[in-house]
Amino acid sequence: MKKILCIDSNHNVLHETLMQQGFECDLFWNKSNEELLYLIPNYDGLVIRSKIKITKDIIDSAPNLKCIGRVGAGMENIDVDYAQSKGIICVSAPEGNRDAVGEHALGMLLMLMNNLKRADNEVRNGVWKRAENRGTEISGKTIGIIGYGNMGSAFAKRLQGFDCTILAHDTYKTNFGNDFVKEASLIEIYNETDIISIHLPLTKETDYYINDAFISSFKKNIYIINTARGNCLNTADLVHHIKSGKVLGACLDVLEYESVSFENMIKTALPEPMLYLLKSENVILTPHIAGWTYESNYKMSKIIAEKMIEVMK
Repeated sequence: MKKILCIDSNHNVLHETLMQQGFECDLFWNKSNEELLYLIPNYDGLVIRSKIKITKDIIDSAPNLKCIGRVGAGMENIDVDYAQSKGIICVSAPEGNRDAVGEHALGMLLMLMNNLKRADNEVRNGVWKRAENRGTEISGKTIGIIGYGNMGSAFAKRLQGFDCTILAHDTYKTNFGNDFVKEASLIEIYNETDIISIHLPLTKETDYYINDAFISSFKKNIYIINTARGNCLNTADLVHHIKSGKVLGACLDVLEYESVSFENMIKTALPEPMLYLLKSENVILTPHIAGWTYESNYKMSKIIAEKMIEVMK
């Protein structure tokens, strides 16, 4: 019987599905790296979320490991190249939370452009301002999507009823355009976009992808949405361009000041750019929850179980 070690809590459907297929699952949640190094040699499969980084040391301590399942989309907390060099297959579940991310990105954008956060707070405090809270419509705007994988395409799908132009750019994909989405070069994105949404994995190539040079390249003043990874965006550069008026507003579900596990912000004195964001009425902030719905919790867990069964059967 093949053994699976689950070191992060997930929906019960994950281990129930694995056990139905004859796998033995041990739910050792809240273990430290040291405890993991002690436990892992006995297992054929490993299920993680984001709490622990799977390093070379951990991989080297697991001679029987055949598969690592990451219940989520990003794989930056796994040394995937090294794992693959050891014959270990790494799987993730972006199909499971793409709907949640697409809906969340759209919700944040509507909240920002229609002043919903401010207006709601004012009404609750007895303030009734109409002209001051006049909104801006998505209709007629051009939206640029950087990264057209599961998340980018899910966001595009939810924009289809808004009578907007959707441009998408992906360095590693071509011929993905359709009746609603036009495949575009970065130059087209820079020249035409009113709203830019980032849907990139975090890699060396995408670290600080949104920076001063990127923002300065846009012909128009823009809104920015980031539901990808915090370190895809240079916060100081963003704040500079909010102050200058180049960036009209930002929707940030992720922040470069998050802890590795995404569970909180780094517990040190917050830097000045973050303090500015916290006070800005032109910024909507959420705590890395774009893909964090009840439905996605189930879907990601189910998908990882099915992918691991396929790999390890």
